[in-house]
Amino acid sequence: MKTTCVRIGMMTLMLVIVSLGVANAQLMKVKGRVTDETKRPLPGCSVFVKGALNGTTTDMGGLYSIEVQKGDTLVFSFIGYEKSELKIVKPEINVKLEPSKVMLEEMVIVGYGAQKLSEVPASATHSNVAQMLVGAQSGIRIRGTGRSNPNTEEYKPVTENRFFSALEDPLSTFSIDVDAASYSNMRRFVNQGQMPPAESIRTEELINYFTYNYAKPTGNDPVKITTEVSACPWNKQHRLVRIGLKAKEVAGDELPASNLVFLIDVSGSMWGPTRLELVKSSLKLLVNNLREKDRVAIVVYAGSAGEVLSSTSGNDKQKIREALDKLTAGGSTAGGAGIQLAYSIAKKNFMTGGNNRIILCTDGDFNVGVSSPEGLEGLIERERKSGVFLTVLGYGMGNYKDNKMQVLAEKGNGNHAYIDNLQEANKVLVNEFGGTLFTVAKDVKLQVEFNPAKVQSYRLVGYESRLLNKEDFNDDTKDAGEMGAGHMVTAFYEVIPVGVKSQYGSVDALKYQKGKTVQPTGNASGELLTVKLRYKRPDGDTSKKLEVPVVDKGTGEGSSDFRFAAAVAMYGQLLRDSDFKGDATYKKVTELAKTALDNDEQGYRREFVRMVQAVESMAEK
Repeated sequence: MKTTCVRIGMMTLMLVIVSLGVANAQLMKVKGRVTDETKRPLPGCSVFVKGALNGTTTDMGGLYSIEVQKGDTLVFSFIGYEKSELKIVKPEINVKLEPSKVMLEEMVIVGYGAQKLSEVPASATHSNVAQMLVGAQSGIRIRGTGRSNPNTEEYKPVTENRFFSALEDPLSTFSIDVDAASYSNMRRFVNQGQMPPAESIRTEELINYFTYNYAKPTGNDPVKITTEVSACPWNKQHRLVRIGLKAKEVAGDELPASNLVFLIDVSGSMWGPTRLELVKSSLKLLVNNLREKDRVAIVVYAGSAGEVLSSTSGNDKQKIREALDKLTAGGSTAGGAGIQLAYSIAKKNFMTGGNNRIILCTDGDFNVGVSSPEGLEGLIERERKSGVFLTVLGYGMGNYKDNKMQVLAEKGNGNHAYIDNLQEANKVLVNEFGGTLFTVAKDVKLQVEFNPAKVQSYRLVGYESRLLNKEDFNDDTKDAGEMGAGHMVTAFYEVIPVGVKSQYGSVDALKYQKGKTVQPTGNASGELLTVKLRYKRPDGDTSKKLEVPVVDKGTGEGSSDFRFAAAVAMYGQLLRDSDFKGDATYKKVTELAKTALDNDEQGYRREFVRMVQAVESMAEK
């Protein structure tokens, strides 16, 4: 009897111990804010569980959220500040990091260069120095020091579109662009207190960052054209024509199965919380949305390329997350080899009728093997016919190679986004999941024919890197842009009406020949222009043409969407110091945008207004 009681007691004790262990192992979500010694938020601070693989980074407001076990220790780490370790005892932990007590005496090494502390002014406070170290990681100019930290970012020079005569050049042809990378990249500069380089601004990508209430396709065509004409806000004598495209929407459960290859740059230039660590956090958001029928493989490249996860069911999310968590940065950048391997694996696991896509995450700093924009263009063009699409996600600050990212996006049947924080990753990979990953129309081209009886001259706002020859419109072998499920595209033409005196687009009368005359049909027609669109099905080789005439009714101030998009266009031209900005000012941008804040469920339009106000303040100094 005594032995039985002892056994029962031991079993009870073991059950208690097991129960305590289970309780201690219970998962919980911890959130909070990380600030500096002046109580300002610290974006990009690394937050991870000590001795474990899971971690995250703070957003632009210094906020973080992470799933942990009660009793774990959270480690908060940020360059220039003392590391902080706190045991988890409650679901909300706010942390104030103190400046590092031991600064490196010789120099601070960053992912791509070095900043000597001898360059730091003696008057700088400890907090200022810490900010300079963060700035060095981003390659920003430190205000007030008169010095620049290493910045090797590369952008493709842009020659701005000019006015053309509707009589001499009645056709304007270009490939559509759904990318919005320039907007988030621009926002990164502004949030760092720096004016973005003019060559980094692609006005059409600023405009296309936002959503508009365009009519959805209703027939068999996956794209619908919407048009609107109103006064040009930066030149009241001119007219502004908006062309909007809307791709058909596909419900999440109706989207085809995905064969995805995550192609991740793990070279030395990707070290840091805004690079590889942000890549991991971004892709985990995507992994959360995968279905059992979706599959993911992971390829990485540094000095060479390799597969770290073979094609795995989207149902096995933990396995995919663990493979991401193990990634570390170091070495040179054999991007060409990585791209080739990723295409090989994507083709090996090809899903007929599915979405076959590579998601490339990089700062674009390719320096081993195929690395030049021309070499990458040739590589991508050879692979384009495989039926595998390419999504390019740009990361990093100070070493970002935007010019190479543009080549990959334009030539690889895909799209391009710049991820400056976790919210942007959520926008691109979760909120716009269908548009980012599922193509409904490819090789989408626009050609606009202007009526010289109504239009003296015209100018396409933006799309400089997407221009096509007029013959390319009917050439089905000519590559053009892709539209994903639910995608929207907006293009503006600034039009000078016949009879309006203007310094733009006019020439003297010809001496040796008579000028062209307007065709009778042009005089009789009330049409301002005609919009023509060509597209192919994702698996097709033959295009279909859509055509819509546009009449300028000459009334009204334009819809809310028109006014907001026009404000963004005006802002882009100011940032570029455009020759055609007219009487635009940042104040006018703000005033116009404020009249169009009704379609702003996610708050992006209000964020834009605040950003313009910040830029206006910087521009005045």
